[in-house]
Amino acid sequence: MNGIDSKNLKRLEIFTKKAGRGINRFGMIGDGDRVLIGVSGGKDSLALCYALSERRKRLPIRYELEGLFIDWREYPVGEEQYEKIRKYCAGLGIPLRRTAAHMFPESFRNRFDCYLCSRNKKRILFNEAQKTGAPIIALGHHMDDIVETTLLNLFFHGTFATMMPVQRFFGGKLKIVRPLCEVKEKEVDRAARILDCPVFSVSCPRKEKNRRNEMKEIVARVHRLNKRVRENVYGAPWRINADYLPTSLREE
Repeated sequence: MNGIDSKNLKRLEIFTKKAGRGINRFGMIGDGDRVLIGVSGGKDSLALCYALSERRKRLPIRYELEGLFIDWREYPVGEEQYEKIRKYCAGLGIPLRRTAAHMFPESFRNRFDCYLCSRNKKRILFNEAQKTGAPIIALGHHMDDIVETTLLNLFFHGTFATMMPVQRFFGGKLKIVRPLCEVKEKEVDRAARILDCPVFSVSCPRKEKNRRNEMKEIVARVHRLNKRVRENVYGAPWRINADYLPTSLREE
């Protein structure tokens, strides 16, 4: 790529290979698939676009990619900023379109939190995927997001549940995939900087203060004690030790 030195090209190659490893491990995308990418304008989704585009060039299979940008009516994105994202995606061979939606729909009844916002985004993505006939929705969640979700569920909901790399809905008619599941946030951030992605953040009333940021701080502190804390929490759901877990409430 023009303007990128050999050292950074190698870093991008490693980034793409790690994304491919997650895709292959969980069978996310196959030959002939149509994939709708949730493009937010953040570093994660823009780096994801690159990884999926670059991977497609190197494989003997073909799959279609399309990006969707949700333009919140309460915080609309200017034409100049949107055009930067559109051109970036076009350069990767990914057509981008946008749809306007309310961040605070009436169904929220004046309530708002990260869970409701996430559910609202999924609803919009599901509707748009069904319109275009794309059975796969790709999101930019990385390993750190998955780790933080696991801890949030343990600490605040009392459940052992995580953000799965592949989640199926409506009897398998639609699925959400997270190709960056085995890539750390710092690696995503580095890839976005090397690519000079047109990153911007949408205004959010909870952007600076939310529980996910608190989990991020906890993981950073534990990382000073154990460098593999992210890998360990991420991999825990596939390393269940049944001998030390109850099978029912009646079991002592």
